[in-house]
Amino acid sequence: MENEKEIVNRKLNFLPNKPGCYLMKNEAGTIIYVGKAKILMNRVKQYFTRPQVGKVARMVKEVRDFDIIETDNEKEALLLEIHLIQKYYPKYNIMLKDGKMYPFIAIRKDSNPYLRIVRDNKNPKSFIYFGPYPNSGAAYKMLHLLNSLFPLRKCITLPPRPCLYYYMGQCLGPCIKTVGKKQTDTIIRNIEKFLRGDNSAVKADLTKKMLAASEEQNFELANTYKKLIQSIEHININQKIVMKDHIDRDIVGYSTREGYISILFLLYRKGVLLGKNLFVLEEEDSIDDQLSSTIVQFYQIHPKPKELIIANKGICDVLSEALDINVIVPLRGQKKDQLYLALENAKKGLDDHFLTARLEDDNLRLLNELKTKLNMENPPLDIELYDNSHLQGENAIGAMVKFVNGVRSPKHYRKYNIRGENKKDDLAMMEEVLRRRFNRLSQELQNFPDLIIVDGGENQVNVAKKVLEEFPTCHTHIAGLYKNDRHETEGLIDGKDNSIVYIANRSPLFFLLMRMQDEVHRYAISTHRNKRNKSLFEDIFQTIPGIGKKRSAMLLNAYPTFSALSSATKMELMQILPEELADKLLEIIKEKQKQGFGIQ
Repeated sequence: MENEKEIVNRKLNFLPNKPGCYLMKNEAGTIIYVGKAKILMNRVKQYFTRPQVGKVARMVKEVRDFDIIETDNEKEALLLEIHLIQKYYPKYNIMLKDGKMYPFIAIRKDSNPYLRIVRDNKNPKSFIYFGPYPNSGAAYKMLHLLNSLFPLRKCITLPPRPCLYYYMGQCLGPCIKTVGKKQTDTIIRNIEKFLRGDNSAVKADLTKKMLAASEEQNFELANTYKKLIQSIEHININQKIVMKDHIDRDIVGYSTREGYISILFLLYRKGVLLGKNLFVLEEEDSIDDQLSSTIVQFYQIHPKPKELIIANKGICDVLSEALDINVIVPLRGQKKDQLYLALENAKKGLDDHFLTARLEDDNLRLLNELKTKLNMENPPLDIELYDNSHLQGENAIGAMVKFVNGVRSPKHYRKYNIRGENKKDDLAMMEEVLRRRFNRLSQELQNFPDLIIVDGGENQVNVAKKVLEEFPTCHTHIAGLYKNDRHETEGLIDGKDNSIVYIANRSPLFFLLMRMQDEVHRYAISTHRNKRNKSLFEDIFQTIPGIGKKRSAMLLNAYPTFSALSSATKMELMQILPEELADKLLEIIKEKQKQGFGIQ
């Protein structure tokens, strides 16, 4: 009976001189890698006859068998490779996972059109699309500016009476009067020009209005126009027009270093640079194959442009066929300049990756030192820190921050509104927060952290031990910050025996712990302040006689945050309130600001 090595060697002798895909399998028969080849015989043999490094060497070490699938041409091999990767999710293949579609700004084709953010562009009969934008923040920032500049309706269903936007001049009011098609068509054309970067006419009109308002000594209105002009100038800086032909085009640059490859996509829409996507991957056996595979995967989860510019002539034809778009390597002119920009940014992205990797290595060394000091079995790669914040029991919150490999991970931060009678008792607050956190982890079968650090002293450590005893499968190590009589941190309280572990002042480990302590304290304070300001904001209207539920609702709709309300002008408030109530509200806002409310 053949052993595994003999099976592989026999199959190597019968490889075809044709394009296709190969599927590498481990001892259990699981597919661990899928690749494509222009000539299967040459590519597959290289894995077993040449020395390999990095990820490829680790993969080959696991291979016990392989299968091949022949195709008629390289394009079919490339598309089949992507299909097989998505089907089998091999451990050594890179998957460009992106669960969301990138946002578009869409104008509804309607007798009374409106602007919206949407996640695809698949309904051209009903919408005119602009984008995609690199993220929701960029799209919503542009949408807000467009809604301020162009008076299209903001509501999807027309209300029975005009809203605040009508009185502010930001809506034509189709709810109360007929708006002519010629007028709306003009607005849409102006929006299209604006989104293509042609905003000079809009700026000139705003400048004219600003000067007129200043001459009339209406300085609040003049300041409103000035802010809009500044917003346009900010967009001009961040969305520089670099392509004169206004074609939707992406540019791909790449760079290699020490077994890694960075692949950068610059996204141009209507000649405007909207954003970029950078991927840093372990280098595979063939850069050409890795580039083409990554690019095709990218456009399976992102909209395709009309033209793609790359720096690798060897994969132009296969990409052009696979993607059904124009793929070129420019030799001169503006396109070559922008390709050079993409290559430089890819190199910088790879340099930044190695800098981050070195910092993570330093952090790992410090976490190993922390492991030794706390007598842990493994270094604490997953650390959670907890702190509470309240003002005489009001607006009490608990806060948790997480550090992974010594680096803060804001997406894992959590805040807890304290319930019931615990709001004036720090120990009860900590107990509630820890129990809620670990209950959730247990119920959702998530991993428990390696180490938790509480901001209080021995009493909080004891509370943490009491809570974690309720979770038999939890082996999280517990520690508390140890502080001297001057409330200066000097080390940790080890939850195993409540012994004090001193850490040398000004040592790298000490500074790492200080960064963690400062971060959880900052997050707790800012979360408490935001909650306090929100509470104030919701109650502030009730202190003014004459502002009832209806006016409060209108104000909250127009100014959803205290920051937005405090920046409102008297003229803007008078669109909702009588002059005397607007004056009273502005007076109270100034008083609250002096007391520190609304300061972030």
